[in-house]
Amino acid sequence: MDTIASLFSFITTPVSWVIVQFHSVYGAIFGPDTGWAWGLSIVSLVILIRICLIPLFVKQIKSTRAMQTLQPEMKKIQERYKNDKQRQSEEMMKLYKETGTNPLSSCLPILAQSPFFFALYHVLNGIATGDTIGVINERLLESAQKAHIFGAPLAAKFTDGSSKVEALGSTITDVRVVTAIMIVLMSASQFFTQRQLMTKNVDTTVKTPFMQQQKMLMYVFPVMFAVFGINFPVGVLVYWLTTNVWTMGQQMYVIRNNPTPGSKAQAAYLERLHKHVTEHGRTRGRGEKAIVKAIVAKGRDRNEFERKFINGLNKAGLAAQPDGTVLKSDAAVAAQTEDGTPVTTGTPKRQQPKRQSKSQRQSAKAAGEAEPKTSLTKSDEPEDTKPGTQPAAKKSAQKPGGGGRSKAQSGQRKGPQRPKSPSKK
Repeated sequence: MDTIASLFSFITTPVSWVIVQFHSVYGAIFGPDTGWAWGLSIVSLVILIRICLIPLFVKQIKSTRAMQTLQPEMKKIQERYKNDKQRQSEEMMKLYKETGTNPLSSCLPILAQSPFFFALYHVLNGIATGDTIGVINERLLESAQKAHIFGAPLAAKFTDGSSKVEALGSTITDVRVVTAIMIVLMSASQFFTQRQLMTKNVDTTVKTPFMQQQKMLMYVFPVMFAVFGINFPVGVLVYWLTTNVWTMGQQMYVIRNNPTPGSKAQAAYLERLHKHVTEHGRTRGRGEKAIVKAIVAKGRDRNEFERKFINGLNKAGLAAQPDGTVLKSDAAVAAQTEDGTPVTTGTPKRQQPKRQSKSQRQSAKAAGEAEPKTSLTKSDEPEDTKPGTQPAAKKSAQKPGGGGRSKAQSGQRKGPQRPKSPSKK
C-alpha cells in the first residue's frame, strides 16, 4: 500500500491540502470533529474538481457533435459493407482517423477524475488505518476518525468487521445500512445519467458501433460501481455520489439547451424555441442564435425536426436569417395594416366541384330530355302564314337529310350515313 501511495503522492498532497482548507471553513460552522465538516469538505472537493474539468467537458461535447456529423458517412459504410462486419469495422476506424474523432470521448471526464479518486481513496484509507498522508497531521487524523456521516465513520467500509467498526466508534449495522444505501444511489444515478443520454440525446435514425458502446456502458458502469463500492470507504462513496449527481445535472442542462441533432431532445427544444420565437418575434441569447444559424446553414440537409421548425416560422410570417436572427418576412409585412394587425390576402383556393353519383347523373339526364324545346323565332306567328315563305313541309322536302342531322339518335354519327355494303354469301 505504501508503494501505491507513493506513486500517487504527486496528487495526494494537493488533494489533502484542499480537504484541510475546506475543513477549516466548515469546522468553524459545524464543529471540527463533526461529519458535516468533513463530509462537506469532500463534497466541495468534488465541485472544485468538476469546475476545473468543465473545459474538458466542453471538448467532450464538441467531439460528440463531430461524431454526429459523421452519421451519414457511417450509414453509407454500413449499407455498403452490411454483409462484411470486419470490413465495416475497418472502414469505420479509417473514418475516425481521417476526421480526427474518437468514439470513446465520452470516457474522458471519468479518466480525468481517476487520479483524484485514487488520491482521495488513499487519504481516507490512511485515516482508517491511522496513517498520516499529505498535510493531514495527527490532530486532523484524530478529528477525521471521530467524524460520522449518518452514524457511519468516514473511513469505514461495508466489508469491515465488527471489531474494526467498534474501534471507530460505530456499529456494523449502521455502517452497512449507510454504505448499502449510498452504493444503490451511486449506481442508480450512474445508470440514469447514461440512460437519458441514450434515450433523449442520440440520433436513433442511424445505428453505429458508437451507440452500441454507449449502450454497453449504460449497464457496465452501474454494475462496476456496485461491485467495487463495497470496498470503498464512506468518504469515497460520498465523493462518487456527489460527482454522479453533478454529472447528471450537467448533462440534463446540456440535453435541454444544446441537444444532439436528430434526437428527441432536439425535437422538444425546437418546439420550445418555436413557441418563444413566434410569441416574441426574435431569438434570445447566443445559444439560440447559434442553433438557428446552424439549422439555416444546413439547407436541404436538415432533418425532420429542423424542417418542421423552419416551416413553422414561415407559416407564422417569420424568416430565419443566416446570422441566427429571426425577422418578419416580406409577405407578412405587406399583409399588415397600419395598426400592425395581420390581413389575410391572396386568392382563395379553388374548390373542386362535388362529384355526382351515377343515379344523380341519370336523373338529371332524364329531366333534360323531358323538358320541352322552346322555339327561338322572333314571332309567334307560324311560318306558313307569312307571305313569301314556304311551308315547313316543303323546306324539309327540299333539303333531304337535314332532319336526319337534327334528329340524330344517340350512338349514331351525325350527317348522312354511308350505306352498308351487301354481305357476300
